[in-house]
Amino acid sequence: MQKTFEQLKEHLVQIEDLEGALRLMRWDQQTYMPPGAAQTRADQIATISRMVHELQTKEELGQLLENLNSYADQLDYGSDEASIIRYNWREYQKLVKIPAEKMESFTSISTLAYEVWKKARQQGNFSLFQPHLEKLLDIQLEFAEFLNEDSENPYDSLIGFYEPGMTAEAINIIFTIVRPHLVELIQAIKDMDQMDDSFLYIHTAQDELLGYCRNMAEKVGYSFEHGRLDLTTHPFTSGNSYRDARITTRIEDKNPISTLFSSIHEAGHAIHRQQCNPALYRTLTSQYTMGIGESQSRLYEMIIGRSWEFWTYFYPQTQKIFPSLRNIDVEQFYRAINKVEPGLIRVEADPVTYGLHIMLRFELENMMLNGKIKIPDLPELWNAKMEEYLGLVPPNDAQGVLQDVHWTGLMGYFPSYLLGSIFAVQLWYKLLQDLPQTEKDMSAGKFSSITQWLGDHIHTHGGKFTLLEMAERAVGEPLSSEPFMDYLKDKFGEIYGL
Repeated sequence: MQKTFEQLKEHLVQIEDLEGALRLMRWDQQTYMPPGAAQTRADQIATISRMVHELQTKEELGQLLENLNSYADQLDYGSDEASIIRYNWREYQKLVKIPAEKMESFTSISTLAYEVWKKARQQGNFSLFQPHLEKLLDIQLEFAEFLNEDSENPYDSLIGFYEPGMTAEAINIIFTIVRPHLVELIQAIKDMDQMDDSFLYIHTAQDELLGYCRNMAEKVGYSFEHGRLDLTTHPFTSGNSYRDARITTRIEDKNPISTLFSSIHEAGHAIHRQQCNPALYRTLTSQYTMGIGESQSRLYEMIIGRSWEFWTYFYPQTQKIFPSLRNIDVEQFYRAINKVEPGLIRVEADPVTYGLHIMLRFELENMMLNGKIKIPDLPELWNAKMEEYLGLVPPNDAQGVLQDVHWTGLMGYFPSYLLGSIFAVQLWYKLLQDLPQTEKDMSAGKFSSITQWLGDHIHTHGGKFTLLEMAERAVGEPLSSEPFMDYLKDKFGEIYGL
């Protein structure tokens, strides 16, 4: 069987190398590619995507995996070999049902849709993006029809691409538990005296701000030997391996703190990639679920990056970069960056209101895929949900329905952000239990123990486990929203004196 397994790895290497080329092309598209090259890039991505799909669904691959299934059953469940076989058998069974021409069409439409979305967002005009979203929705509904054998909800198949083992119903149960706690906490905070955070909204020279973002990312564990930081419209992380994990951020005029948190978020993603086990290179390094991936970015952004200890160390440096903060003490700053206030933009939301942004998107996606929404009505429904959830109505589409890139081809991804936030808190409590000196180390600018612990418990495993499996293995408990709700109540209760 070892020979058969080596044949499998040889096949997977071809797939991963082509997917690596696609990731590099998409990174270029979202950073440096001239806008006039959109159609050329769409053609290139569609062609290579078809090649990838053909390799992923080749009969030879299916036969190799089928022959290896009984072998995998004899191995330890968490072994590299068993995990590689298990993951790829699961993917093969899904992808073989999707015709190659459909996958090629989807990637071409998605690539062009991204360029139109950028223009529509700049102009605040949803009608420009609407026909592209309609095409994408139609083809994703076809995917759901190909894939859905046991579920009546087409949304389940798209969620399954990002979070295997999860369904819309299971996610809805979690969100239904969390939502009233968030609403109650937001209301309690709303009744308190509101803190001043006006000093955070300042203009800063772009080069100086990006330099500080690089310094901060490197300090918490991101290696620029195997990465870089660039500007884009919507921040993301891209990487072909542990040797190449690139991050991006965006500059928000007069809101440099948003850029810092965006960079910390993406650094969390990239540290994850840089610490994947080299033994899984080109087979299972970056195939982890999005909930696991988002647990790392949200851990760095939401918990570490907004902690008192983090800013005890970084604030003196921050005051040098932002002279207007020199008369603001660290306690004022800490309270300001942890201000809880409903806002329009998801990526700028505080940890308490953030979950409601995700629930809104989850509900709209579920309705779209079940035919309960007509796409032309989406901006109006978005605004109505925003008013219901957060008490705000976006003044334009750019700050509303067009703010996120995900509907250019990542429908089904949004729930992973909140699932990742929930898991991040469980990980943090387990880390503090294992390493009680962590917060003291952070105050002294020492983050290596965090990086090492996450590497040992999460990063090294690559895509070997689902989110539910990883929770059991890393913290010894099922995925649970209770620690998440306790964390928010304790932290923000202390800040606001509740």
